Amino acid sequence: MDEVENSIEDKAEKSKILEGLIGFILISTQEAAVVPPYVAFAVRPNPGFWEFVKVNSENLHVDGINPSDYLKFKETIFDQNWATDENALEIDFGSINYTTPHLTLPSSVGNGATYFSKFMFSKLSESCECDSPLLDYLLALNHQGEDLLINGNINTVDKLKTALLAASSTVSPLPKETPYENFESRLKEFGFEKGWGDNAGRVMETMMTLSEVLQTPEPAKLDSLFCWLPTVLKIVIVSSHGYFGQADVLGLPDTGGQILDQVKALEEAVLLRKKSQGLALTPQIVVVTRLIPDARGTTCNHELEPIINTKHSHILRVPFKTDKGVLQQWVSRFDIYPYLDTFAQDAQAKILEHMGCKPDLIIGNYSDGNLVASLMASKLGIPLGNIAHALEKTKYEDSDVKWKELEAKSSEKPGQYESHAAFTMPGLCRVDSGINIFDPKFNIVAPGADQSVYFPYTEENRRPSSFHPAIEELLYSQNDNEHIEEQAEIRKMHHLIEQYQMKGGLAEIIVDGVSGFHIDPNNGDQSNNIIADFFEKCKMDAQHWNRVSTQGLRRIHECYTWEIYANKLLDMGSTYGFWRQLNKEQILAKQRYIQLLFNLQFRKLARTVPVPTEQPQVALKSPKTKPTPLLPTETPQSAPVVESKRGQLKPAASQDKTELQPAAAK
Repeated sequence: MDEVENSIEDKAEKSKILEGLIGFILISTQEAAVVPPYVAFAVRPNPGFWEFVKVNSENLHVDGINPSDYLKFKETIFDQNWATDENALEIDFGSINYTTPHLTLPSSVGNGATYFSKFMFSKLSESCECDSPLLDYLLALNHQGEDLLINGNINTVDKLKTALLAASSTVSPLPKETPYENFESRLKEFGFEKGWGDNAGRVMETMMTLSEVLQTPEPAKLDSLFCWLPTVLKIVIVSSHGYFGQADVLGLPDTGGQILDQVKALEEAVLLRKKSQGLALTPQIVVVTRLIPDARGTTCNHELEPIINTKHSHILRVPFKTDKGVLQQWVSRFDIYPYLDTFAQDAQAKILEHMGCKPDLIIGNYSDGNLVASLMASKLGIPLGNIAHALEKTKYEDSDVKWKELEAKSSEKPGQYESHAAFTMPGLCRVDSGINIFDPKFNIVAPGADQSVYFPYTEENRRPSSFHPAIEELLYSQNDNEHIEEQAEIRKMHHLIEQYQMKGGLAEIIVDGVSGFHIDPNNGDQSNNIIADFFEKCKMDAQHWNRVSTQGLRRIHECYTWEIYANKLLDMGSTYGFWRQLNKEQILAKQRYIQLLFNLQFRKLARTVPVPTEQPQVALKSPKTKPTPLLPTETPQSAPVVESKRGQLKPAASQDKTELQPAAAK
């Protein structure tokens, strides 16, 4: 906006433009495509809300346009033939989401699970008792062929209600701590199986909740019911690329990140739930990744590896295969797509062999893991969860419109999901309606921290005080020593932070003024005032510091522990599993749409990725050697005229490959 103001000398003309509709458009614009005499704008007045307009530069006339027309303006800059092709492939997922309720408030984005019980209440209220989706869902629950909760003798809603009343009469007189085994045979006569609880009190509570849901499926009761049902006992997490291991992988590419922490928390949560549900079943969590024969001294060539500090969790490794056999060496995550179709088939067979049955939930990690998980979930008919760390269009600038070039080379800014609401890949497809961030399937489940490593400074007995002198010497010594490389890396880090204006972590972690403070490092005066005000309050009130510190710890325990993460994930797995049952027709339609794109486009593109020849690898850096940071590239002089928010030309992505994305999440 500063550039616009400076470019208009006439004050009246400037006021007319900036205070009118065009001024509003300019303030809210995320992107503009210039095709004389028009300038097309992608306007984002609020998070998740997009409007597209074109302005005639000769008379400043403004017209609204639809997403498809805006994308055609953008395509004209890169591929005019594609932009004018009336038969260009257009993808519209919105056309098959006609029964999915969509949220509208920006505050609801990422909190879809909290609204699902309300949608299910509406859906269940429309159902006939003789064909209750909830009854069908309960009848389908089993563990390796063993029925859970109810058996086939209870095959109507009326029978279920009658059996619940009879069971309640049997259980309610018993002391709450009476073990389930003491009255198990009596409940079995009514048609009930294990899973209601480990004692009379828990069984009675679960049955009463189900009875109330059958009478009136209120949202709060539905939430309670699905939190208690034994629906998720076997979980698969797919992370198909990289050196995924537990030791000797530090410094090697793509080592799995926080997945091991997730697994440990998930297993603990499943075990606690299983115990309270009165089940003696063995839960299983399997992380599926790639087996790399040339393992470079790691265990990545071991097919099955128990996960440390767990009882029932394993890493299951499956090799990539080519026409010539098993691929021996590591392959970059950008180049693994030719192997994923076969990998998914082989991994599915290995999972069924290892678990002895279908998993209850499958979770994909990163783009390639999500693709593999999606293929397996579709074939097995089980709930799917996607962890999308990065969708490449925002990670690599213009990687949608420049996809050919990249392949040939072998609250002010929208987030990665939102940027895929409408986008184009000239010559391949035009996505008029892609990801809808108001879809309730999108949820933010914040990861936790290892509390054996991260804990309050007040717990001094847990701190490794014997290392303090060595740490101080490493950080602050001015003398040359054997750790000079580490000191250089620290200085380099500070230089990069300053050079690229990095602003730190996410603001939502801290509640401003309560558990900490939001400080803009680019606004020195404001930051100084906030800090000075804090110290002034500490001077006047000796407990002020401790109150803020305590609130910070409380914030962590409320939102950012692995225990919270695991329980949210299990609750969503149970809830979304039932939602699939309610909407199986629409899900099937979407599946067919996605399969069409996968088979006709994705597989063809995947085959163009070069397959490496079997040859000795260049030795990788030792895990002790710090990788050189990748620096952002400079804007090339030939950058196209697609403008960013600040009116500057967007740089092209510098990576040799761009990562292909699955067509959509389910």
